[in-house]
Amino acid sequence: MTRKGRRLTIVLTGLLLLGGATALVLIAFQDSILYFYAPSDIQAEPPGPGQAIRLGGLVEDGSVVKDDDSVTVRFRVTDLAHSVPVIYQGILPDLFREGQGVVTHGVLGPDGVFAADEVLAKHDETYMPAEVADALKKSGQWREPGTSAEAD
Repeated sequence: MTRKGRRLTIVLTGLLLLGGATALVLIAFQDSILYFYAPSDIQAEPPGPGQAIRLGGLVEDGSVVKDDDSVTVRFRVTDLAHSVPVIYQGILPDLFREGQGVVTHGVLGPDGVFAADEVLAKHDETYMPAEVADALKKSGQWREPGTSAEAD
Protein backbone atom coordinates (compact mmCIF):
# COMPACT_ATOMS: atom_id res chain seq x y z
CA MET A 1 0.00 0.00 0.00
CA THR A 2 1.30 3.44 -0.86
CA ARG A 3 1.65 6.36 1.52
CA LYS A 4 -1.36 8.04 -0.04
CA GLY A 5 -3.45 4.89 0.41
CA ARG A 6 -2.43 4.50 4.08
CA ARG A 7 -3.18 8.18 4.77
CA LEU A 8 -6.62 7.85 3.15
CA THR A 9 -7.32 4.69 5.19
CA ILE A 10 -6.36 6.45 8.43
CA VAL A 11 -8.50 9.51 7.64
CA LEU A 12 -11.52 7.40 6.67
CA THR A 13 -11.13 5.23 9.79
CA GLY A 14 -10.93 8.39 11.93
CA LEU A 15 -14.07 9.83 10.35
CA LEU A 16 -15.91 6.55 10.82
CA LEU A 17 -14.93 6.43 14.53
CA LEU A 18 -15.95 10.06 15.00
CA GLY A 19 -19.32 9.41 13.35
CA GLY A 20 -19.89 6.36 15.54
CA ALA A 21 -19.02 8.27 18.71
CA THR A 22 -21.38 11.08 17.71
CA ALA A 23 -24.21 8.61 17.06
CA LEU A 24 -23.68 6.99 20.48
CA VAL A 25 -23.76 10.37 22.24
CA LEU A 26 -26.97 11.39 20.46
CA ILE A 27 -28.63 8.08 21.33
CA ALA A 28 -27.60 8.47 24.97
CA PHE A 29 -29.07 11.99 25.17
CA GLN A 30 -32.26 11.14 23.32
CA ASP A 31 -34.05 9.98 26.48
CA SER A 32 -33.08 13.05 28.50
CA ILE A 33 -34.15 15.73 26.00
CA LEU A 34 -37.22 17.70 27.11
CA TYR A 35 -39.16 19.30 24.28
CA PHE A 36 -41.02 22.57 24.91
CA TYR A 37 -44.73 22.72 24.13
CA ALA A 38 -47.24 25.56 24.36
CA PRO A 39 -50.92 24.66 24.92
CA SER A 40 -51.64 25.32 21.20
CA ASP A 41 -48.83 22.91 20.25
CA ILE A 42 -50.37 20.20 22.45
CA GLN A 43 -53.79 20.87 20.89
CA ALA A 44 -52.34 20.57 17.38
CA GLU A 45 -50.03 17.61 17.96
CA PRO A 46 -49.98 15.97 21.41
CA PRO A 47 -46.72 14.38 22.62
CA GLY A 48 -46.38 10.62 22.73
CA PRO A 49 -47.68 8.69 25.75
CA GLY A 50 -45.28 8.90 28.67
CA GLN A 51 -43.01 11.42 26.91
CA ALA A 52 -41.57 13.96 29.36
CA ILE A 53 -42.00 17.52 28.10
CA ARG A 54 -41.90 21.13 29.23
CA LEU A 55 -45.24 22.96 29.09
CA GLY A 56 -45.12 26.73 29.20
CA GLY A 57 -47.50 29.65 29.10
CA LEU A 58 -49.42 31.84 31.48
CA VAL A 59 -51.27 30.65 34.57
CA GLU A 60 -54.91 31.15 33.62
CA ASP A 61 -56.77 33.66 35.80
CA GLY A 62 -59.19 32.02 38.23
CA SER A 63 -57.87 28.51 37.59
CA VAL A 64 -55.68 27.86 40.66
CA VAL A 65 -57.33 25.42 43.10
CA LYS A 66 -55.56 23.93 46.12
CA ASP A 67 -56.82 20.57 47.34
CA ASP A 68 -57.62 19.94 51.01
CA ASP A 69 -54.26 18.24 51.56
CA SER A 70 -52.65 21.67 50.80
CA VAL A 71 -49.95 19.93 48.75
CA THR A 72 -51.87 19.20 45.54
CA VAL A 73 -52.56 22.17 43.27
CA ARG A 74 -54.60 22.24 40.08
CA PHE A 75 -54.37 25.06 37.57
CA ARG A 76 -54.50 25.73 33.85
CA VAL A 77 -51.64 26.89 31.62
CA THR A 78 -52.72 28.99 28.66
CA ASP A 79 -51.19 30.72 25.66
CA LEU A 80 -54.43 32.75 25.43
CA ALA A 81 -55.58 30.62 22.49
CA HIS A 82 -55.77 27.18 24.21
CA SER A 83 -55.23 25.93 27.74
CA VAL A 84 -54.09 22.70 29.39
CA PRO A 85 -55.11 21.54 32.88
CA VAL A 86 -52.15 20.86 35.19
CA ILE A 87 -51.91 18.97 38.46
CA TYR A 88 -48.88 19.40 40.71
CA GLN A 89 -48.02 17.91 44.08
CA GLY A 90 -45.48 19.94 45.98
CA ILE A 91 -44.63 23.43 47.08
CA LEU A 92 -45.10 26.09 44.44
CA PRO A 93 -42.47 28.79 43.89
CA ASP A 94 -43.06 32.03 45.78
CA LEU A 95 -43.53 33.95 42.52
CA PHE A 96 -46.22 31.58 41.20
CA ARG A 97 -49.51 33.41 40.65
CA GLU A 98 -52.34 33.77 38.17
CA GLY A 99 -51.61 35.69 34.99
CA GLN A 100 -47.84 35.14 35.24
CA GLY A 101 -45.48 33.11 33.05
CA VAL A 102 -44.71 29.56 34.09
CA VAL A 103 -42.82 26.56 32.74
CA THR A 104 -43.72 23.11 34.03
CA HIS A 105 -41.94 19.80 33.53
CA GLY A 106 -43.88 16.56 33.45
CA VAL A 107 -46.02 14.18 31.39
CA LEU A 108 -49.34 14.65 29.61
CA GLY A 109 -51.76 11.96 30.72
CA PRO A 110 -54.22 10.11 28.47
CA ASP A 111 -57.02 12.20 30.04
CA GLY A 112 -55.39 15.42 28.80
CA VAL A 113 -54.23 16.51 32.27
CA PHE A 114 -50.57 17.46 32.52
CA ALA A 115 -48.96 15.87 35.61
CA ALA A 116 -46.16 18.26 36.55
CA ASP A 117 -43.20 17.17 38.65
CA GLU A 118 -41.61 20.64 38.62
CA VAL A 119 -43.02 24.17 38.33
CA LEU A 120 -40.83 27.15 37.49
CA ALA A 121 -42.13 30.72 37.75
CA LYS A 122 -40.72 33.91 36.28
CA HIS A 123 -38.43 35.89 38.57
CA ASP A 124 -39.42 39.54 38.05
CA GLU A 125 -42.06 41.75 36.46
CA THR A 126 -40.48 41.96 33.00
CA TYR A 127 -38.93 38.52 32.52
CA MET A 128 -40.71 35.76 30.65
CA PRO A 129 -39.06 32.50 29.57
CA ALA A 130 -38.05 32.75 25.92
CA GLU A 131 -40.07 29.68 24.99
CA VAL A 132 -43.23 31.15 26.55
CA ALA A 133 -42.73 34.51 24.81
CA ASP A 134 -42.16 32.75 21.46
CA ALA A 135 -45.30 30.64 21.92
CA LEU A 136 -47.39 33.74 22.73
CA LYS A 137 -45.97 35.56 19.70
CA LYS A 138 -46.76 32.56 17.49
CA SER A 139 -50.37 32.48 18.73
CA GLY A 140 -50.73 36.23 18.16
CA GLN A 141 -51.34 36.93 21.86
CA TRP A 142 -47.98 38.56 22.73
CA ARG A 143 -48.00 41.84 24.63
CA GLU A 144 -44.87 43.77 25.49
CA PRO A 145 -44.08 43.66 29.23
CA GLY A 146 -45.75 46.53 31.04
CA THR A 147 -48.72 46.78 28.64
CA SER A 148 -52.15 45.55 29.59
CA ALA A 149 -55.09 44.15 27.69
CA GLU A 150 -57.15 47.24 28.58
CA ALA A 151 -54.81 49.40 26.44
CA ASP A 152 -56.29 47.84 23.28
